[in-house]
Amino acid sequence: MPKKIHRIALTSGEPAGIGPDLCIQLAQNQLDCQLITLADPELLAQRAALLNLPLSIKIFNPESEIVGHTPGELVVLPCYLPEQCIAGQLNKNNSSYVLKMIEIASKGCLSQLFSAMVTAPVHKGIINDTGLEFTGHTEYIADITGGHPVMMLATEGLRVALATTHLPLSKVSAAITQSSLNTVIELLNNDLQSRFGLKNPNILVCGLNPHAGEDGHLGHEEIETINPVLDRCKKSGMNVQGPFPADTVFTEKYLKDADAVLAMYHDQGLPVLKYKGFGNAVNITLGLPIIRTSVDHGTALDLAATGKANVNSLVFALQTAIEMANNS
Repeated sequence: MPKKIHRIALTSGEPAGIGPDLCIQLAQNQLDCQLITLADPELLAQRAALLNLPLSIKIFNPESEIVGHTPGELVVLPCYLPEQCIAGQLNKNNSSYVLKMIEIASKGCLSQLFSAMVTAPVHKGIINDTGLEFTGHTEYIADITGGHPVMMLATEGLRVALATTHLPLSKVSAAITQSSLNTVIELLNNDLQSRFGLKNPNILVCGLNPHAGEDGHLGHEEIETINPVLDRCKKSGMNVQGPFPADTVFTEKYLKDADAVLAMYHDQGLPVLKYKGFGNAVNITLGLPIIRTSVDHGTALDLAATGKANVNSLVFALQTAIEMANNS
C-alpha cells in the first residue's frame, strides 16, 4: 500500500526574522507531505523576491484533497499582519499575528485537519513587550491543547528530554517533585513508544546535583525525590536507569544503548545536544494530544532576507513530524 500523505501545518514564526525565509527555502524541495504554511501571503511574496527564489502561492482550501507537495509552491492558510513588516526590525504590534498562527495550527491539529504542526522560531521578548506573559511555544500550545508538555530535543544519535523547561535555576529544585517527575518519565516513555515506535525505550535519568548528589553530601534531591520515582518506574516495567551524574552520562559508554536522556533542567542537557547537532536538531513537544516539532534555533534577525539562513533544522523538524505521524 502507498504511504499515507499527511497534511502538516507550518507556522512561519516571527515575521521580521528568518521564519518566512525558511518556509520559502523549504518549499523549493521535494517533500513527503502536504505542507500548509500559515503566514501573510504578501509577506511571503515580498520575502521571496528579496531572496530571489521562485514562489507560487496557492490559498489553502480545507475541503480540498490531500495531495503531495509541488516544489516551488506554498499552500498558504492566510493570516494577515496588523502592520507592515520590515526584515530584521521587530514590531510588537505584530505579536498578535504570531500567536494567532500558533492558535490556528494547534486547533487544526486537535480537529484532525492537520496530522501535525511544525513551528518556525518566535521572539519571546517582543511578545512579552505587549504585556503578555509568554514563556514559549511549548507552554502556549499546551494551554490550547491540554496535556502536560515535555520538551525534548533530538539530533542524530541523541535525544534529550527535560524534567523542567524555562525556569530560573533558583526555582528548579522546588519544581521537581516526585509527582511531576513521575509524570514526565511516564509521558516520555509512552511517547517514545507511541510516536517513535520504540517497544521498550531505554531512558537514562540525570541527577540534579554534581555527582548526582554524592550520596547526600552534595544535595538530597536524588535521595528524596529522584530515586523513589525511578524505583516505582522500574517496578511498573519501565526501562529507566539512574540517576547519573550529568558530567558523565553524555559519554559513549552510556549513550550507545540509550534511547533518551532525561535532564533535570534546561541548561543541564541542551548544551550537549546543541554542541552535537546545532542546526541539525529538532525541538519536540511530548505529552500533548497533538504532534508538534520545531527548529532548534532562534529568529536570527540579522539574517532575515539575506539568503544566509540554514534550513536544515526545519527540514529535520518536518521529517520528524512526518515520522511521528506515521507511527501514531
